[in-house]
Amino acid sequence: TKVIVVTGNDERDNALRAISLGAYDFYQKPVEPEILGLIVDRAYNLYELEEENRRLARDGASPLDGIVSSSNKMLETCRLVEKVGPAEATTLILGESGTGKELIARALHKLSPRNPMPFVALNCAAIPENLLESELFGYEKGAFTGAVRQTPGKIETANGGTLFLDEIGDMPMPLQAKMLRFLQERVIERLGGRNPIEVDVRIICATHRNLDTLIQQGGFRQDLYFRVSEIVIEVPPLREREGDKLLLAQHFLNSFSYKNRRSFRGFTEQARADIDAYPWPGNVRELKNKVKRAVVLAEGNRITSTDLGFAENNEQPSLSLREARENAEREVIERTLNVYDNNVSHAAAALGISRPSLYSLVKKLGMPEPGKQ
Repeated sequence: TKVIVVTGNDERDNALRAISLGAYDFYQKPVEPEILGLIVDRAYNLYELEEENRRLARDGASPLDGIVSSSNKMLETCRLVEKVGPAEATTLILGESGTGKELIARALHKLSPRNPMPFVALNCAAIPENLLESELFGYEKGAFTGAVRQTPGKIETANGGTLFLDEIGDMPMPLQAKMLRFLQERVIERLGGRNPIEVDVRIICATHRNLDTLIQQGGFRQDLYFRVSEIVIEVPPLREREGDKLLLAQHFLNSFSYKNRRSFRGFTEQARADIDAYPWPGNVRELKNKVKRAVVLAEGNRITSTDLGFAENNEQPSLSLREARENAEREVIERTLNVYDNNVSHAAAALGISRPSLYSLVKKLGMPEPGKQ
């Protein structure tokens, strides 16, 4: 049940105490039905999301298991994964470190007819250059010092299934040529061997690097890029996934609390504000690690900003819908005036309001008056 406290007589302390005890939100009298309705709708939407997560957990793992999102950008990515999964196309996954590219690759495999066969992952940046070729293609006994037995490589191991090449942008140039030949012919030779081996494998690649820039700098083969990018899937960074920061934080809190046999009432108000405001350069991986650390170290019944590693901030975050609305209006007006080079008539027409209304809004929001043209 989502509890919303409606309070009067400036009883802010009591309202904040109610939230610390588990209330979802509070609203100060006098009541404005539209604003209170928005708060109720938001609480109901959160309930529906939580209920959907509980239902999915009861129904068992899905192909997109582990991907938690309510943002339009990420949901579009998930829909693309559902379309591409059953196909045999070689797929390139682009995204910053920590965005969950391997989760996407595993989902593509689970959605494909190859699901019963192996999913083999190899991080091209984590293996020394002189060992990467033998890891990929395998080697015969006696091929080099220490090769005491015949060993199949990752490509051969993934036969019938999917090979996921993470950080392909870090693959050495000489090996890129050999990989291109394999993608064209689907035949490999182990190091020290002479017998061609046919391999039936789907290739999924990923990188956080800008391959176009690498190609221009001579660090990545353009013909290999065309081979691995039959379909490109871009995973948005966490800072662009509207609403997902707090959703993922709660998901990780529930998961780690269960694993560590601990119980929490959620995050403090300040912690929620800090989670939402932080840009998360390390993306989902960074958020996951911070929540995991907090679950282990927290002493109270709610996770605080200090538990998460944020600097202590004694200022209470603004809960005013009016302030949020004014900030949004200010941003839209500034952008529109910039687009129309401070031409008030054109900006007002684009915003769907009159010139006097625009001047009135500018004055109300404390913005500098645009030049009259």
